[in-house]
Amino acid sequence: VQLQASGGGLVQAGGSLRLSCAASASILAMDAMSWYRQAPGKQRELVTTISSAGSTYYSDSVKGRFTISRDGAKNTVYLQMDSLKPEDTAVYSCRAVRRRLVGRDDYWGQGTQVTVSS
Repeated sequence: VQLQASGGGLVQAGGSLRLSCAASASILAMDAMSWYRQAPGKQRELVTTISSAGSTYYSDSVKGRFTISRDGAKNTVYLQMDSLKPEDTAVYSCRAVRRRLVGRDDYWGQGTQVTVSS
């Protein structure tokens, strides 16, 4: 499965961006689709996850500002980012996980840069 992330860019604080993660296979077959981010000099962190059942998780730092959604027909997961802050600046990557009877399949897309200016 290939994942293609897009939609990053430069935005002023308070602005919005929508990231897309297009998959080469059915995202509904995945147990979870997630967005991660990594800022310069920091560890990669989980931003948000959507499960196959549609339940969502958000990190405290983005709760209330970011929204994850999906379009099964387009095999695409979205990350709507509102009220952006300079501390949201990072490379954002998407991940797909599918559990097996033993182990799991783990797919990562390339990152897309998000830069928020103050």
